[in-house]
Amino acid sequence: MLKELLTLNIFGFLLIFSRVGAAITVMPGFSAPYVNVRARLVIALAISFVLGPVLAQKLPGLPSTAVGLGVLLAGEIIIGVFLGTLALILMGALQTAGTIISYVSSMANAFIQDPIAQQQSSLISGFLSTMGILLVFITDMHHLMLAAVIDSYTLFVPGQALAFGNIVEVIGRRVMDSFALGVQLASPLIITGFVYYLGLGLLSRLMPAMQVFFIGLPVQIAIQISVFTLTLSTMMLVFLSRFEEGYEVFLAP
Repeated sequence: MLKELLTLNIFGFLLIFSRVGAAITVMPGFSAPYVNVRARLVIALAISFVLGPVLAQKLPGLPSTAVGLGVLLAGEIIIGVFLGTLALILMGALQTAGTIISYVSSMANAFIQDPIAQQQSSLISGFLSTMGILLVFITDMHHLMLAAVIDSYTLFVPGQALAFGNIVEVIGRRVMDSFALGVQLASPLIITGFVYYLGLGLLSRLMPAMQVFFIGLPVQIAIQISVFTLTLSTMMLVFLSRFEEGYEVFLAP
């Protein structure tokens, strides 16, 4: 009896850890390279340990074959990666907005290492991505990501067949919405840049001898930085609102 109980507990813990650990590995903030791998492991193990007694009734029985066990664990890992990837896609809106802002403000040549995208990106993109993940943790929205993983056991019941078509469709729609959100966040600077370029074009026609490039570039950077400063708070509030909406659909009512 004791052997059966221990085997059941270990299997259930492993099943929960597969989903939670995969989500923690992908989620922004937790998956950042500056976060110690052991810290991520401890967080995933702690969450799995707490969820064990709560989700014990929803877990399937131990498969009789190794192939069945592998398929079951693979399905849990796929669900965890899917839930973590949604947060990365939402964070990609800030990356898109920063890239567009950099181009329209003539600061696209300033590249740094973005800790969220884990690649070189423009200065504005790195700033927005860092501020975005900071605000997510300050406003406790990382609890929303973890709550979505926990409540996903109602939507994605362990042991049942995965709807890969729906998962791919959701990811595709989220990528589309993320790009659209990035353009919307950058729209004030896009409009400002377009009006400014139009004014420079008219000025160059009216005064052909004037060095428009040398005079216009510093003014353009100053104007765009001013507009960016004025719209930054609203920009981040809109992002946080969309980030919350992106995970609310996975929460249990």
